[in-house]
Amino acid sequence: MADLQTTGTVGVGDAKPGSVELERSFEQLRPQLTGYCYRMLGSAFEAEDAVQETMLRAWRSFDRFEGRSSLRSWLYRIATNVCLDMVRGPQRRARPMEFGPSSPIETAALGPAHSEKTWVQPIPDAKVLPTEGDPADLALSRETIRLAFIAALQNLPPRQRAVLILREVLRWQATEVAELLDTTVASVNSALQRARETMGDVSLDNTSTIVAADQQELLDRYVDAFERYDVAELVTMLRDDVVLSMPPYALWLQRTENFAGWFLGEGIVCKGSRLVATAANGGVAFGSYHSDGEGGHQPWAIQIIETDGERITGHHNFLGSELFEYFGLPPKL
Repeated sequence: MADLQTTGTVGVGDAKPGSVELERSFEQLRPQLTGYCYRMLGSAFEAEDAVQETMLRAWRSFDRFEGRSSLRSWLYRIATNVCLDMVRGPQRRARPMEFGPSSPIETAALGPAHSEKTWVQPIPDAKVLPTEGDPADLALSRETIRLAFIAALQNLPPRQRAVLILREVLRWQATEVAELLDTTVASVNSALQRARETMGDVSLDNTSTIVAADQQELLDRYVDAFERYDVAELVTMLRDDVVLSMPPYALWLQRTENFAGWFLGEGIVCKGSRLVATAANGGVAFGSYHSDGEGGHQPWAIQIIETDGERITGHHNFLGSELFEYFGLPPKL
């Protein structure tokens, strides 16, 4: 079974329930299962919960695992059922850009904070991406955890979502997917076709995940300008149609003049911030720490920076300190 997130072969051999060998086999599959559940659910925390529930169900029922399929297939079947249970209902996660038009700076206001369940949430690369493998597969892994792609997946009915991820991202055969979902190959192919049509308008061509030497220079300039709070310098790094978003608020802004207006207006609270580099959703990210007024800095937001290789195209800020521990970032500076 081809799986672009798998390095090596996971087998159970003579592993018994509760054994170290079985635990090791399960843990080898945790990153790829987390990536699968994240694509299904759009939330890092829900994905972790889904994987944990998958592992618990697997432990409890391993004595009934007859080896007619691989351990990987068996765990994916359990994970799929867990995710399908979790996404029953009308609520779907999205980005602020899916909620309505951008606001002009003259009327921009944060408004009420929405529930965490409203938004597609970021995820650390280290939780879901392999560290080695075929470069083309690694590139696809990164592209398919981009915020825009994850948000687009949430538009699909849950079973179509599972089919698209298994077939297009993980490269499973139609027969394998049909067996996992207890359906026919014809039904899988039909679901895939409908999912492709829905996803057809999704484009990630305006962003880059590869940090080349010239892009690293851009990012170094960005960090320097942001920490000095030189908004005029920041604007020179932005593409004209740059997007600024700030979940849990629905407000989003577009274009350089609105970006500058925000950071010189209500966003002036970011002055004096410090940035700590991390990696999220296949690209560049920073932990942004606000000054506490006493010489220290407190967690404020996870910034995800999107670029086209030459300029910054997206500046997405996930406000709140709860993500910092999950990203392995310090609780204060």
